[in-house]
Amino acid sequence: MSIDRFPDSRLTDSATPAIKRVSLATMFRLGLFQMGLGMMSILTLGVLNRVMIKELAIPATVVAGTLAMHQFVAPARVWFGQMSDAKPLFGHHRTGYVWVGSVLFVISAFLAVQVMWGLGGSLEAVGWTTPTYGWVGLLGLIFALYGIAICSSSTPFAALLVDVSDEEDRSKLVGVVWSMLMVGIIIGAIVSSGLLKQIDGDVSREVLQGSINGLFVKVPALVLLLVGISTFGVEKKYSRYGVRSSAVNREDKITLGSALRILTASRQTGLFFTFLLIMTICLFMQDAVLEPYGGEIFKMPISETTRLNAIYGTGTLIGLSTTGFFIVPRIGKQNTIRLGCLSVAACLGLIILSGFTGNPIVFKSALMLFGLASGIATTGALSLMLDLTAAETAGTFIGAWGLSQAMARGVATVSGGAILDFGRSLFGVPMLAYGLVFAVPAAGMILAVWLLSRVDVREFQDNAKSAIATILENELD
Repeated sequence: MSIDRFPDSRLTDSATPAIKRVSLATMFRLGLFQMGLGMMSILTLGVLNRVMIKELAIPATVVAGTLAMHQFVAPARVWFGQMSDAKPLFGHHRTGYVWVGSVLFVISAFLAVQVMWGLGGSLEAVGWTTPTYGWVGLLGLIFALYGIAICSSSTPFAALLVDVSDEEDRSKLVGVVWSMLMVGIIIGAIVSSGLLKQIDGDVSREVLQGSINGLFVKVPALVLLLVGISTFGVEKKYSRYGVRSSAVNREDKITLGSALRILTASRQTGLFFTFLLIMTICLFMQDAVLEPYGGEIFKMPISETTRLNAIYGTGTLIGLSTTGFFIVPRIGKQNTIRLGCLSVAACLGLIILSGFTGNPIVFKSALMLFGLASGIATTGALSLMLDLTAAETAGTFIGAWGLSQAMARGVATVSGGAILDFGRSLFGVPMLAYGLVFAVPAAGMILAVWLLSRVDVREFQDNAKSAIATILENELD
């Protein structure tokens, strides 16, 4: 065994300070990528689900199932994360993957809209016959391709955040970058609402189609511009991957198999994976039904239900931007998550109560508080997630955490629609059906808090370091 094939471990400490620390301005620039993703999420979950359920009269379960396909391809996140660890693209470990994936997801989003019109037209013309089922399958396939493109860009981007930051800067970076995600949701909601205001009320299918198609050209073009501004030159200037990873200069890089063995070396990985899964399901189960809830229970027009995302996003933005600076330093990451989860459960109860009042102001206030609680829980979880990430396989770990979240969002989207349909058949009263959708995640948050109490960061770090050293040594022999 030749010792000169290992980088000198002293280089990690001595070389890292020589690389520039990420400035606050660069943190905000990196956040432009997340802002773009926030805008895209409004197009898919904030606009398409409303159009399909209300304007095209497609059953909520079918809508939720097709939309969720972009989350069910989430296992690709682990593969793309490992690829970005091991194989640079266009000379960089992360940036090339971000760029290619971004181009692919904006193209896929536009194709999904065209298939949606085909599904709506078939359902109207021939009902639930073979051609209509074919359109449903095609729409699910397009959303699966959209999800793969998201995986190939967002996972390397999250790994880039680990690469360019030091431990003392990381909570600040998390707060800034994920706050920008909420900014994107708010901007996307406002822009979409403005562009769609002309179709409030009863309009022809042709007018509706023209407005939605225009929206899915203008916003994705802006998103691509934001991606380029966000990432250009950042990895080359700030990445610490080369001096942190003990495998970066080896000719036999860590393989996907060995990376997965490192990933499963600690039981804490499984615990945190499960916690993330449940917490995320509970946070996002309302996504598929929020706009229909506003339209059916509170009689809001389409432009107003689209703005609900801005209200939720504003609350989340406040939670994200303040938690990392004021709450986490005072009570710690796990206590912050616990506070957020319990607050989310209480706010879901308020959203149910608002439906019985029929007052949209009460609903919007409860939604703002729900966003605030979500921001608190998310900031704590993201900060803890980066603590549970090994430098040598950062992309793989980020892929695993992303897999958990994406699987959860997929399950949440389908569950929200399915529970709504189940509630309609069970109760026959719309308000009770929607109330059931909000009550289930409120109870789930209690389970998430219990799982969180079993997570031990120190145990994870000790086990992961031991596993990495053993696997690298075995592969070298």
